[in-house]
Amino acid sequence: MGKVAVITGATSGIGLAAAKLFVKKGYTVYGVARKPYGGNDFKCFSADVCDYAAMDGIFNEIFAAEGGIDVFVNNAGMGIAGAIEESSAESVEKIVGVNLASAMILCGKVIPLMKERGGRIINISSVGGIMPLPYQAAYSATKAGVEVFSRALANEVKPYKIKVTAVLPGDTKTGFTAARITEGDNAAAKKSVEKMARDESKGKSPECVARVIYRAAAAKHPPLRVCVGLVSKLEVFISRLVTVGFLNAVLNKMYGGR
Repeated sequence: MGKVAVITGATSGIGLAAAKLFVKKGYTVYGVARKPYGGNDFKCFSADVCDYAAMDGIFNEIFAAEGGIDVFVNNAGMGIAGAIEESSAESVEKIVGVNLASAMILCGKVIPLMKERGGRIINISSVGGIMPLPYQAAYSATKAGVEVFSRALANEVKPYKIKVTAVLPGDTKTGFTAARITEGDNAAAKKSVEKMARDESKGKSPECVARVIYRAAAAKHPPLRVCVGLVSKLEVFISRLVTVGFLNAVLNKMYGGR
């Protein structure tokens, strides 16, 4: 029996690139996304990852058809930017729900479906969770949470031969940049977000990230955390060698917007 992969946020960017790569590698792939998928190379359910009743139905349907899930890629996410004082409560609650709460809750739902034959959980975090960005404070906080959650979860599921990896992309060229919600009129925030967008437009392709995701899923001993690309690896390595204050000063110089 072939292996089964379930990927959220599967109709664009990193999620779509990952879904296509897993199909190419012989997996039966099921996607989940809010937007319908026009392709026919994998089945994609239309659902919001925060609609937990709908997600229960999707997981149950996949389990009934396949008898288990081998790989779960927790990729769905959103971005908000702007000064935190100008960020609406609704936006902050939404990004925490989509990026962090749903990641934790969906892992809880998929683990029982993996226990019988083991599996891999790949949670998409971000270098921004380790190097927190001004004017993307909420986003950085959720991605830091995903990475810490993944490490804690890895010990919980170890007895079931389920392994967990947090993948940390850096700047990536996807539609995520244009879809990011920017709130408020703070001039420094706008300048900062514009620089971030320029950096992302020159970033890695989603296919590069997809290859890292696949390698983590296929590895016998996958890492707890893996960065995408040499620059991201170097940034994270350097962040361990300097003080938090120095790192924050560098990030302010880069993205402070002043």
